[in-house]
Amino acid sequence: MSRRSGILEFAVLGLLRESPMHGYELRKRLNTSLGVFRAFSYGTLYPCLKALVASGWLIEETDGAPEGVPAAALTGRRAKIVYRLTAAGKEHFEELLAHSGPDAWEDEHFGVRFAFFGQTSRDVRMRVLEGRRSRLEERLEKMRTSLARSHERLDDYTLELQRHGMESVEREVRWLNDLIESERAGRDQRAPGPAAQDKKNESGDTGGLPRHRGGSRPDPSDDTTT
Repeated sequence: MSRRSGILEFAVLGLLRESPMHGYELRKRLNTSLGVFRAFSYGTLYPCLKALVASGWLIEETDGAPEGVPAAALTGRRAKIVYRLTAAGKEHFEELLAHSGPDAWEDEHFGVRFAFFGQTSRDVRMRVLEGRRSRLEERLEKMRTSLARSHERLDDYTLELQRHGMESVEREVRWLNDLIESERAGRDQRAPGPAAQDKKNESGDTGGLPRHRGGSRPDPSDDTTT
């Protein structure tokens, strides 16, 4: 399975963990919620869905049929197919969520992984965030070295483009630093009691995310970081 297909599989399982969906609704969610899939077509999505069904991680049901009745059991009319996560599919997605290796740090995969951080354990979130930061710091160092070596040979516009790319990476590193700091602070705090939690909610506590301080947060799937 290619890396791109693996990302799509992860995203599909994650979205279906929230609720069963039609293929059209799934594609819409992939395009709107997870922008890295804007270029995906039905010709790409449906083979992925069929493969997940064949693996036993999804089941096809006919819209309006009793839960658990497969689509193949109803014939004679054209019906919308609903895809539902199976128990094995949920277990497989949990295994994917626990993965925090180098693939999870790459541009496209990180954006999708981040979209499901609400379902990911704190320890795994920390490993993914720190890995992503390390990867970007390495990229930033290479960009600075390359710019220093070629500075005299570049025209003003190419030079400005190089600087823009560096600034984008620097901005994401700062964003990651804020996230990591917030995750560490949350891990070090004891879980609050009900009264303390109500007080935090009233004060607008942002949970594991850093409080927004103006400007826009960098998009984890922003093409300028590639």
